[in-house]
Amino acid sequence: MPSDAAVSAPELPRWDLADLYDGQDSPALERDLAEADRAAQAFSAAYAGRLGRLDAAGLVASIAEYERIDVLLGRAASYAGLLFAGDSEDGAIGRFYQSINERVTQISTRLIFFTLELNLLGEDHLAALRSDPEGGPALARWQPFLRDLRVFRPHQLSQEVERVLHEKSVTGASAWSRLFDETMAALRIDVDGERLTVGDALNLLSDRDRAVRERAAKAIGETFSQNIRLFSLITNTLAKDKEISDGLRAYPRPGSARNRGNMVEDEVVDALVTAVTGDYARLSHRYYAMKARWLGLEKLQHWDRNAPLPDDTDTAISWDQARTRVLDAYTGFAPELGRIAERFFERPWIDAELRPGKSSGAFAHPTVPTAHPYILMNYHGRSRDVMTLAHELGHGIHQVLAAEQGYLMSSTPLTLAETASVFGEMLTFRALLDAETDPSRRRRMLAGKVEDMLNTVVRQIAFYRFETLLHDERRCGELLPERIGELWRQVQTESLGPAFEFTPDYDVFWAYVPHFVHSPFYVYAYAFGDCLVNALYGVFQDGHPGFQRNYVEMLKAGGTKRHKELLAPFGLDASDPAFWRKGLDVIAGFIDELAATEGPDHG
Repeated sequence: MPSDAAVSAPELPRWDLADLYDGQDSPALERDLAEADRAAQAFSAAYAGRLGRLDAAGLVASIAEYERIDVLLGRAASYAGLLFAGDSEDGAIGRFYQSINERVTQISTRLIFFTLELNLLGEDHLAALRSDPEGGPALARWQPFLRDLRVFRPHQLSQEVERVLHEKSVTGASAWSRLFDETMAALRIDVDGERLTVGDALNLLSDRDRAVRERAAKAIGETFSQNIRLFSLITNTLAKDKEISDGLRAYPRPGSARNRGNMVEDEVVDALVTAVTGDYARLSHRYYAMKARWLGLEKLQHWDRNAPLPDDTDTAISWDQARTRVLDAYTGFAPELGRIAERFFERPWIDAELRPGKSSGAFAHPTVPTAHPYILMNYHGRSRDVMTLAHELGHGIHQVLAAEQGYLMSSTPLTLAETASVFGEMLTFRALLDAETDPSRRRRMLAGKVEDMLNTVVRQIAFYRFETLLHDERRCGELLPERIGELWRQVQTESLGPAFEFTPDYDVFWAYVPHFVHSPFYVYAYAFGDCLVNALYGVFQDGHPGFQRNYVEMLKAGGTKRHKELLAPFGLDASDPAFWRKGLDVIAGFIDELAATEGPDHG
């Protein structure tokens, strides 16, 4: 097992948020919030109830001013959110985070009318404005913004109801999310006499020593069990809150709102879920049966899922080594992407330091186009951490390239937001695999990649199934913690297969997954992205002419194009059922290659 001493604090970077603001008491922060407040009042006075009377040039001016105010608010909210992610145990930071959220919500409430009134404009009216020889061309630039906004047209409520829901959000869902974050950050897991954060304890589930993994798993389960009623209350409350909102907005099912935001039809998501669940047997069930044999076990326990292989030393990888490997992969594919990635290392845009109170996950936050993204991760020196670095850098590169679309159109739907990150992982993995000549090490790398892909595809679809079952059942009343645990065990048993024997202490492990709290029904986007990238990488390997150029252009498009438009230059179509099979075939192919190393008796 690599020691965290090998990646000690002085070596690991910590971000500097001064590019946003130089402190919680920054005069610039106060000026931005004051300007946003003043501008929002003036905006409301100038445009509320008048959008239908604007000519094309006037409508363009209103959208541009709306975006400018949004940037001011987004910059402040990003700063507070990143501070809180860096240390959610600091009470002063927690109070600052809440106060900024409240101010941003209060100011943005004055802007709610704008998108609602835009959606009230008729299609004929907008078509007439677009045909205006003077203002029409400028309005055409905003067409993707208007297009995506109008997806929600059938689900929007009256201005009064929208205002109430918006204002109460700070004491509703966001407050429960904050309670989850602070509780999870404050938990300490007692393992072998050490009081570990949740992230550090979960990291032990990849330890080489099975006894260490078991003790860590039981300690995590015990700590979660002691807090399970609180986590169940948070989950039940948020599910009920979502049910109320979905009912008011007439969404047909719990995942529909997320799918609309992802600009993907419910039926496309259903096709993905059906394809993955239908392939459980040839993917995860088959792989974990092989892993059980490699580990010499009749049955795997949940703490064996991420166990290293017997001959896997997983030598500690320094931060500098990780940097070199990832940068070489990106630069070898497209020098332009390598240059962008290097900026994250040259400047304090990455926080990889291990410290108490810091978020245990990993993310790339785009902040606002006038600044730059920031990356958070926790670097333990494992090969998986190198893949996480490659993943988050993919997000960061994507966010830098898409920034030219502006604040309102740079964000990519979640189904496509994972494309650059997963593609970056694949680039890094392939570069390392191609350079490896030792058969044993190559086998370990393949196994590690298969596990990562199963975690990204099979595990995330199982998470999605868990959410679906939970939210559907919540409509009939509050779920007891024991029932939530039963649903969790059900989907884990289905997805991981007969190689596993789940112990009751695993029934509480659903509690640590932050996506269930912060981003309901987000998780299928990982599987969507992985299968999409597998298909995309196949096109690249086949020597598609101009692939790199088309790929960079796809990233630059941000949220201005839908997946059909973005994938068309590569000859791919995500609405084709065969598309998902193509992506899953890549994982199955890796498993076939691993099976071949076992010989004919076990293939």
